[in-house]
Amino acid sequence: MVDPQRPPPAIIELDAIVPEEFNGRRLDWTATQLFDDRDDDAPVVSRSEITRWIRAGLVSLDGHPVKPKTTVAAGQRIRLRAERPPRFQWSAAEDLEFRIVYEDASILVVDKPAGLVVHPGAGNPRGTLVNGLLRHRPALADLPRAGLMQRLDKDTSGLMVVAANERSLKKLVDDMQARRIGRTYRAVAEGVLVADRRIDLAVGRDPRNRLRQKIRDDGRPAVTHVAVVARLATHTLVEARLETGRTHQIRVHMAAIGHPLVGDSRYGARRVVPPGASEAATSFVRDFPRQALHACKLTLAHPDRGDELTFDSEPPGDMQCLVQAL
Repeated sequence: MVDPQRPPPAIIELDAIVPEEFNGRRLDWTATQLFDDRDDDAPVVSRSEITRWIRAGLVSLDGHPVKPKTTVAAGQRIRLRAERPPRFQWSAAEDLEFRIVYEDASILVVDKPAGLVVHPGAGNPRGTLVNGLLRHRPALADLPRAGLMQRLDKDTSGLMVVAANERSLKKLVDDMQARRIGRTYRAVAEGVLVADRRIDLAVGRDPRNRLRQKIRDDGRPAVTHVAVVARLATHTLVEARLETGRTHQIRVHMAAIGHPLVGDSRYGARRVVPPGASEAATSFVRDFPRQALHACKLTLAHPDRGDELTFDSEPPGDMQCLVQAL
């Protein structure tokens, strides 16, 4: 019996002519080159999927099934027809609280609350942003990572863009890799920054603690532009603009220059309290339950129309109260 709550598999059909420069190459290599990076409206497929489908006999050369090591000639036609099960089960859709700032047929922009995990994983099989997105837009089940273009930490709030179809996903991935998507964060840091900073320090995993990142000479290049918004008695309200997007980048960079974010115990927050603060303010600052970090601005080119879109989000109530307490 067909489960009415489970969507049918997506039919993937791709067709290409072997160009002259691929003459004499193996089929598996050629198919990967032709189908893995296309500029048209073809479905987004991964190299691992292409390899698996070739081995399953779902790729033909001039109408005949072939093996991965078959040599191709210029002018031959490679065709692929395969079924792809939904990447997420329909039953995984859940009604969750998050704000949708903008949506159309191509993209969604959401404002993620602090405490909401972005996607299912070890220890978080349900109750994630992905589960909520599947409830709101079921067709996202057919896209890699349900169309997610970026990831915010569980306790970081703010704006995220989600691709709503294959074409948008390709365009946004290209724009993200080319650093054409602008991402700016509002944060509260311990200590008083003297001036704006450009932090250019490579980031990599901490070999002693896999849950942490650290500054490493052999890490991945990482650049953060930090601007002072307001200097407080013992803290600074800043805006941090990402030039790159490494895991925990802003948190690691701010800690590296001696200004960890309030509440970020993983990266050395010292629970600094202003002199003369009231008992209530002292308790609020010391017990702030998350890193004080909010994705406040997102700028991107619409993947279909090409016009520039800018979205803004005010920091949530807990961060506003934090600034008042400081």
